[in-house]
Amino acid sequence: MQRFLRKYAKKKNLEPSVPVACQETVRQKISSILNGNTLSAKELSVEMGISEKDVYDHLEHIQQTISKGGRSFVVIPAVCRKCKFIFRKRDRLKKPGKCPVCRSESIQEPLFSIKK
Repeated sequence: MQRFLRKYAKKKNLEPSVPVACQETVRQKISSILNGNTLSAKELSVEMGISEKDVYDHLEHIQQTISKGGRSFVVIPAVCRKCKFIFRKRDRLKKPGKCPVCRSESIQEPLFSIKK
């Protein structure tokens, strides 16, 4: 593979590319953004440039690791916009599909933050 890259680089007068080392992982970046800020998963996905589904996956892992340290992962629960039902006992971080009281699908997303 190296020989091919050298031949290709000579033909095109290019240098072989070297991967750039990342300073922070995605989860570390999300943790630093949430430190002192309260944001939804949608806002985090826009900020990070990743999908909302990936943000939820990362948040689950962050929740597990933060609980072992001295900080706390705070989840402000989702709220139904129609009847104001609050999803307090929900363990999943994702936004619920329907309200159990009024069956409305208009639900405000849960918010996340990290407190010291």
